Amino acid sequence: MEQNKRLLFLIVCDTIAAVLAILVAIMVQFNKIPSVDDVVFLGTVRIISFVAIVVFLSFLGEIYKNHHRLIVSDIAVKIGASLGVSCFVFSLLSYSSNLDEYGSILIFATITFGVLQFLCHVTYRLYVKFQGFAQRVMILGVGATAGNVGALIPESDGNYLLSGYVRCSDEQAEVPSDWILENIGGIFDTVKRERVDKIVVSLTERRGAFPFKEVMACKLDGIKVVDAPTFYEDVTGKLFLEGINPSWIIFSDGFNVSRVRKVIKRGVDLFCATVGIILTLPFLPIIALAIKLDSPGPVFYHQERVGEKEKNFFLYKLRTMRADAESGTGAVWAQKNDTRVTRLGAFLRKCRIDELPQFFNILRGEMSMVGPRPERPEFVENLKKVIHFYSERHFVKPGVTGWAQVRYPYGASVEDAMEKLRFDLYYIKNLSLTFDFMIILETIQVVLFRRGSR
Repeated sequence: MEQNKRLLFLIVCDTIAAVLAILVAIMVQFNKIPSVDDVVFLGTVRIISFVAIVVFLSFLGEIYKNHHRLIVSDIAVKIGASLGVSCFVFSLLSYSSNLDEYGSILIFATITFGVLQFLCHVTYRLYVKFQGFAQRVMILGVGATAGNVGALIPESDGNYLLSGYVRCSDEQAEVPSDWILENIGGIFDTVKRERVDKIVVSLTERRGAFPFKEVMACKLDGIKVVDAPTFYEDVTGKLFLEGINPSWIIFSDGFNVSRVRKVIKRGVDLFCATVGIILTLPFLPIIALAIKLDSPGPVFYHQERVGEKEKNFFLYKLRTMRADAESGTGAVWAQKNDTRVTRLGAFLRKCRIDELPQFFNILRGEMSMVGPRPERPEFVENLKKVIHFYSERHFVKPGVTGWAQVRYPYGASVEDAMEKLRFDLYYIKNLSLTFDFMIILETIQVVLFRRGSR
């Protein structure tokens, strides 16, 4: 995704800014240009920790979100809040370690980093505002598919600009007529005239209408050519289910869950689950007591879910609903302000604390830290009948968190299930440890700001 490239670019810039801030702080503290001995004196671990903390807190402060918008006050407030938390963390660290000299260096470095980060982000947004990064897109087609693709461009965070549409057949126009380009001299000449960077093929029917030679000439001249599903995926971070077929999945670049990748992912899952259990075990007795005092019934409950390769398993959670929640209704999706949820249960759901027992599901090999959210068998059977490719989400292990969970609110309908499937299939197509790490970071954001649960 182009958006992820921009995010990575900003993180790299902030990392460089953090290192420079440390060097400036050392120079001020010792009143000289920092030498290797000065850096060693401060400590490599402390420097790496400083960089990791300020960048991580910037991520949690959502400084990297909406990075195409130039609202100076918004940037300043977010950076100020992040710096405040950073200074508090470093004050605690220096106090607990009795290292006043180190503490003053870190505090000064934090303030310097804030100034550099502000200048960096404002400069970047000014550059984006003047469309320095934007690619000019020409859409091949004027029908419904072309209209859907054109509607995505304003939502692309400034990554793309629409040059216009080109009619290649007698398909009915469903795009604004003033955006249809005059194809004088052929597609190649139109591309040059409009300074197009990318062609998106969005023909409703390609047979007998696709101008192979002209598009090939553009491709050989260095113009990027993609189809509508690929462009949709790049802009939205999900798959265009209406525009793909089994052959697209087979021949597309992705959906390659190799054995080595599975082994590495499993090792990471075991490590995370073990650490998670160790950290949460001391708090479980307090949570269990609170659940018992809040409402009658068991502390834990298990529920059958559909896992990898459509094998059913029992998912464990802390109870957040009345013990008789489904006695009269059977399996139903949770609704907003669901009356079946207990007072404490609402809090546990918002903070995702009710999901903690799923670390045991990970240890048993039934779940992963990251993956599609497992659904109940009753829902899966119905959804498979009405949603194309729904079974394909079960080719990987379900996750405690996932791309759909951090990008889309709680689903409680067939339409929601289809929208979440777009994200789930995108995740499976692009599965990697880096992607998993990014999802875990975004999950921390979701938990802290208590979004999306019911």
